[in-house]
Amino acid sequence: MQSINILLFVFASLAVRYGVEGIGVNYGFLGNNLPPPAQVISFLKSKNIQKIRIFDPNPDVLKALENSAISVILGTRNEDLQALASDPTFATNWVQNNVIPYASLLDFTYISVGNEVIPGPLAGFVLGAMQNLDSAIRASGYYIPVTTTISLQILATSYPPSNGAFSEEAVQFLQPIAQFIAPKYYPLLANVYPYFAYSGNSAQIQLDYALFLNTAPIVTDGALQYKNLFDAMVDSLYAALEKVGETTVEVVVAETGWPSAGDIYATIGNAQTYVNNLISHVSSGQGTPRRPGKALETYIFALFNENQKTAGVEENFGLFYPDMNEVYHVNLIP
Repeated sequence: MQSINILLFVFASLAVRYGVEGIGVNYGFLGNNLPPPAQVISFLKSKNIQKIRIFDPNPDVLKALENSAISVILGTRNEDLQALASDPTFATNWVQNNVIPYASLLDFTYISVGNEVIPGPLAGFVLGAMQNLDSAIRASGYYIPVTTTISLQILATSYPPSNGAFSEEAVQFLQPIAQFIAPKYYPLLANVYPYFAYSGNSAQIQLDYALFLNTAPIVTDGALQYKNLFDAMVDSLYAALEKVGETTVEVVVAETGWPSAGDIYATIGNAQTYVNNLISHVSSGQGTPRRPGKALETYIFALFNENQKTAGVEENFGLFYPDMNEVYHVNLIP
C-alpha cells in the first residue's frame, strides 16, 4: 500500500506543479451562522473548488469530503502540539482517529502541525509533533507529507527579497524543521498577506504593487525584478531558507487574501482585484522571480466571512457570505 500511495502522491504533486489545480480555499469554522458541512462541500463542488484547507479535524467536514474529489490540508489544533510532541501514542491515536477512517475515500494533501506558533511558547513542540505524526502515518501505510504553517513575521528582514532571513527567535526552530522536511520533499506552508504589509506601510508601498496591477517592475533586486508584492514576500522566504542551507524546500502559500471591509484599505473593490489577479498570476504557472516556472500552490483565505473572529478586517476575508451569496465575484476557474 505504501508504494502505491507514494506513486499517487508523486502524480498529485505533478498536477499541482504543472496544472492550474493549485488554487484552493481555506474553510474556517469561526462563525455561528455557517451552513452545515455537507451543504458546504456540495457548494464547493458546484464552484469547482478542488482543494481546501481546514484548521482542525472536524469529523463532520471530513465525512462530507469523502468521495468528493476535493483534497484537504488537515491542521492540528495548536493546543494539541505539546501532547503530539511528547507522547507518540497520542500522535498514533490522532492519526487513527482523524486520518485513517477517511484516508481511503479522501485525499489528504498535507498535515499541518500547528498554525503560526513560531516563535512563541508552543514553538518548541512543533518539530517533535511533526516527527511523531510522520512516523504514525508511515506506520499506517499511507504517505501524507507532514509540515507546519508559518507567518512571515518569522523573518527579521525581507527587503529586498534576497535579504530575507529568519529572526534569531525563529531560526532555532525553523532550521531543524527545514532539515527534517527537505530530504522527504515535504513543503513548508506559509501565510502570505500583502494586505497586512501594505496597510502597515502604505506610505512606502504602492497599492498597485500589492494588488498585482503593475505591468513594469517596481523592485529590482540584483538580476531579479518584481512587479508585485506577493512574489517579493514569497521569495524573501525562499532566501531565508537558502540562508539556513535548505535550497530544495518548496513553499506552499497556505493563506492569502484581502478583506472586503474593516478599514480604509479593505474594500470590496480591492479584495476583488487582489484575489482575481492572484488567481490569474498563480494559475499561469510562471512562479516567482527566484523560482521561475515553478507553479506555486496557493490557498485563498477564506471561504466565508466568519462572525466569531476579531471584529474588523479579520471577520471580512470571505469570498462568500454565510448564506453562500458572493461578497464579490471571483474567477475560481482560471
